[in-house]
Amino acid sequence: MGILDIVPPGVITGDNVRKLFEYAKEHKVRTNPNHSTSVPQNVTSSSTANAVLEAARDIKSPIILQVSQGGSAYFAGKGLANDKQQASILGAVAAAHHIRTVSKAYGIPVVLHSDHCAEKLLPWFDGMLEADEAYYKAHQEPLFSSHMLDLSEEPKEKNIATCVKYFKRMAPLGIWLEMEIGITGGEEDGVDNTGVDNSSLYTQPEDVYDVHSALSEISPNFSIAAAFGNVHGVYKPGNVRLHPELLAKHQAFARDKTGGKLEQPLFLVFHGGSGSTREEIQTAVNNGVVKMNVDTDTQFAYLAGIRDFVLKKKDYLLAQVGNPEGLDKPNKKFYDPRVWVREGEKTLAERVRVACQDLGNVSK
Repeated sequence: MGILDIVPPGVITGDNVRKLFEYAKEHKVRTNPNHSTSVPQNVTSSSTANAVLEAARDIKSPIILQVSQGGSAYFAGKGLANDKQQASILGAVAAAHHIRTVSKAYGIPVVLHSDHCAEKLLPWFDGMLEADEAYYKAHQEPLFSSHMLDLSEEPKEKNIATCVKYFKRMAPLGIWLEMEIGITGGEEDGVDNTGVDNSSLYTQPEDVYDVHSALSEISPNFSIAAAFGNVHGVYKPGNVRLHPELLAKHQAFARDKTGGKLEQPLFLVFHGGSGSTREEIQTAVNNGVVKMNVDTDTQFAYLAGIRDFVLKKKDYLLAQVGNPEGLDKPNKKFYDPRVWVREGEKTLAERVRVACQDLGNVSK
């Protein structure tokens, strides 16, 4: 039985998201988030979103497209003010409508997700939820599949209480919640955790279970990004010490507390996955990770195609007319954005395919 026997193509919501993640755990695959960008590719444009959808279609893979706060503002246009998160709200909604419009044509299930939202960015989160509620009134499902709250910098009690408050609002709409406990190091989208204490990069099983206990009273449709040494960005081998084997302890602790009915009761998330070894990825997947972010790698992949085209065709890009073939030869077919942007889409799509293959998320 394939994934399309379980959930439909296009953007999925509600229990279909849980069915997808249950399928991922059962078959030990992880759905590749795209931040469109950013596999996640956090999607920052229709171009990056389309490239990820194309890659997923070609390998018959379910996919996650996600927007970040900064990427959402970029999608709306960097010329717009964002002092009250208005550009980020507008861009996230615009990206969601674009993805909803085209995704079904690609024939694969899509989880439409918003990424890290720290406390200072809650107005952005509120704006997306308002859009979800409006869409639900018209279509009986939310605009987005899922949203992430990242209050990992706050005290545990405040983190959990805030998640509970929002989840009570989200669950009736059929929106999945991803939350983070324990800090992902490094820097992403203006949130800088480069100087945090090393112990904060490793979440304890008791803390993970406290989250599970509080949220499961509302709905089963949530996941937990528990830290195991994760760092955003990509670094030289040896500079970051990941311990995905610790995730097995979270599952065991939760299993004991819940009576052992499920071998892996937790849906876990792997942040800061760029540059990880295949062994680290496989260990994480085996321990119940259903989503892994590799935005840094896919950003570079998008650049690579454009960079190589510009370097190869440099002499055709210096003027509108005149190139090595003649002083009167036009260059429009080289500087047309549809040409060189497409080269970035190709290399991005290839990187997404590789990431999906690493996760076993192919021909599902």
